[in-house]
Amino acid sequence: MNRVIYMDNNATTRVAPEVLEEMMPYLTELYGNPSSMHTFGGQVAHKIRAARQQTAALLGCDADEIIFTSCGTESNNTAILGSLAASPNKRTVITTRVEHPAVLSPCRNLEQHGYRVIELAVDKHGNLGMAEFESALSDDTALVTAMYANNETGVVFPVEKIAALCKEKGIPFHTDAVQAVGKIPLNMKKSGIDMLSLSGHKLHAPKGVGALYVRRGTRLSPYLLGGHQEANRRGGTENVSGIVALGKACELSQQYMEDENTRIRGLRDRLQEKILTICPDAMVNGDVKNRLPNTLNVSFEFIEGESILMMLNQFGICASSGSACTSGSLEPSHVLRAMGVPFTAAHGSIRFSLSRYNTQDEVDFVAEKLPAIVNRLRQLSPFVAK
Repeated sequence: MNRVIYMDNNATTRVAPEVLEEMMPYLTELYGNPSSMHTFGGQVAHKIRAARQQTAALLGCDADEIIFTSCGTESNNTAILGSLAASPNKRTVITTRVEHPAVLSPCRNLEQHGYRVIELAVDKHGNLGMAEFESALSDDTALVTAMYANNETGVVFPVEKIAALCKEKGIPFHTDAVQAVGKIPLNMKKSGIDMLSLSGHKLHAPKGVGALYVRRGTRLSPYLLGGHQEANRRGGTENVSGIVALGKACELSQQYMEDENTRIRGLRDRLQEKILTICPDAMVNGDVKNRLPNTLNVSFEFIEGESILMMLNQFGICASSGSACTSGSLEPSHVLRAMGVPFTAAHGSIRFSLSRYNTQDEVDFVAEKLPAIVNRLRQLSPFVAK
């Protein structure tokens, strides 16, 4: 395999060359501990402060509202469990059925500890109904956590409306924005969001670093104890190179935001149009007018998505059948099942997720190879009339 066409950017992204260059000195000669009193360590602490400013600039918040973590999963768990620990008298959590496992798993675990967890439904397009959400709110609601954009379909939730209702009722609101950050313009100063999670490896920083935005004044108990780091909000020696990389990646994301919402959106739409033209019985999953600019989830009925992926892989094409955190499961996507996608189509779903490194030539190559793969698998399928 000489050529690799990478269209699995919702799973992880290539580390940007500028990001790698920025972080390398902190893996080699600038190895001091930022908590040290000496100048050698102090210069490292200075760079962490700069990265905090860069991350805050992308989110439109103040630097002291950023907590650096190890990943999006830690950020989500910190927001959920830390918020509940700060409000022990309330025992209801509201979330949605289509959340990433990094939110669904801790929420469902809470049920074993006496919490009531309400998982809100979505419609056939993956949209969240505000009427059901509003009726679920009560005086016992300790936390609402709902994703900003779905990792499988790209559908964007009405997060600002949710935040406004929560603020009106004095309920903390957290959003898993791992897929949205860097793709959608955000401004926390103009938002009612209390907590927001992001992950570095979704926006061209390396794996192993993330961040949690916590609005000043939001009650949150530390999730990791053991040190004074992050203003006593997250113990543990800082991942300096990762934090520096995240800061640079956030700075670059601001520069490429327009490209994300124009050129990359255009490439995604081109791929979608070509697939639907050549494979007219294919179906796009999710609201096509209300989704991330880089994401396309499409189903091919009566064939297995995993088989499509393996055959695409022979041409060096990288895509996925859903969340990377649930790959290997024989069960169809919980997101597509929640949307009511037929079982025969949910099993044949493929997610293409693009980045600024993709080209029109790559899109056209995928569109050229995919129809033959689908036709061959349909010929082999016992469920398709011959």
